[in-house]
Amino acid sequence: MEDVLIVADKQKKFPVSGLWFTAAVSILYIVTLVIDSPRTGQALIKSGLLIFKILPVLLMVLIFMAVINYFFRPQKVKRLLGRESGITGWIISLAGGVISHGSIIIWYPLLKELQEQGVRPGLIAAFLYSRAIKLPLLPLLIYYFGWSFSVVLFSYILIGALIQGWLIDRLVPEPKST
Repeated sequence: MEDVLIVADKQKKFPVSGLWFTAAVSILYIVTLVIDSPRTGQALIKSGLLIFKILPVLLMVLIFMAVINYFFRPQKVKRLLGRESGITGWIISLAGGVISHGSIIIWYPLLKELQEQGVRPGLIAAFLYSRAIKLPLLPLLIYYFGWSFSVVLFSYILIGALIQGWLIDRLVPEPKST
């Protein structure tokens, strides 16, 4: 009987809470549309513009997920970013965080998928922390503060990312991979 419950639980892909949330937001928009239609229209327009603004990053993350699923099987991901990855895993994690762009919320599904494939929690933390380095803003940073400040700041951010990742690896138990 337990096996049947486990199998039934694994087949459930979309949480019911997501449906309730979507329904509640839709109802709120309908109510606000009736109460104050001009403002609701403005809010819908701004929401639509925001979606178009983040769409390129969302597409990039979806492409990354497809490439990872196609080319990198769980064993390879585990070898590159798992418990035994060593310095290679840290370098990949830090570099990935530095070159990643866009809203962090969009990156969460990819990071969850990588975690399910065996990526260490510390490497995910290092990735998230190293995202504080914004390459597109590098020229402005150097212009206003100079090379030495920029290099020291980036060094501290990367060292902080390594420390955070190391602490997470020590404090958070590694999840079971599928």
